[in-house]
Formats: sequence, C-alpha cells, structure tokens
Amino acid sequence: MEKIGLLALLEARPGKEDAVKEFLESAEPLALREEGTISWYAFRAGPSTFGIFDTFADEDGRSAHLNGDIAKALLARAEELLATPPQIQMIEILAMKAPKK
Repeated sequence: MEKIGLLALLEARPGKEDAVKEFLESAEPLALREEGTISWYAFRAGPSTFGIFDTFADEDGRSAHLNGDIAKALLARAEELLATPPQIQMIEILAMKAPKK
C-alpha cells in the first residue's frame, strides 16, 4: 500500500515545453522497471508547468527512485530544459482511493 510519495514540479524554459513533454513521456519505460515505485504519473499543469507524482510503500522505494535513472536523466538535462531547479516535495499519503480490480 502506498504510504509516501514524491511531487516534483518542473518549469520549462521558454521554447523547451515540447522537449520537457517528450522527456517525461520517454521516462515511462524507466518508471515501469522500478520495483519500488507503486505508481508514477507525469503531467502537465499549464503551458510551461509540468510535474511528476510517484507513490511508494516505504522509504527504500522512494530512495531508489530518487537515485534512479529518471532522476539522473532529469538532472543531466535540467539546465537545458528547465527555467528553475526541480521543486521536489516529500509527500505523506493520508488517504487514497485505489482502483477497483
């Protein structure tokens, strides 16, 4: 069960909005390989505002994600793609509605 999460907010550099969108879409296969990541969402919240929301059962899963391939790839391209450093927030999940099986 998801108990904790991460929320990363990303602000694209002017003219790099499509590149940020493509980067996030290309990260999905990497997220699917992460055993400790229960759910992973990449989203767009405005013309140049993007984000990633992930959930984990425990701190080991969250730490593995923070040190994993998506984070490394994002940090490697942050200066090129982002207007500001990613804003990363540690989340405690208080309640949720799980999908029906």
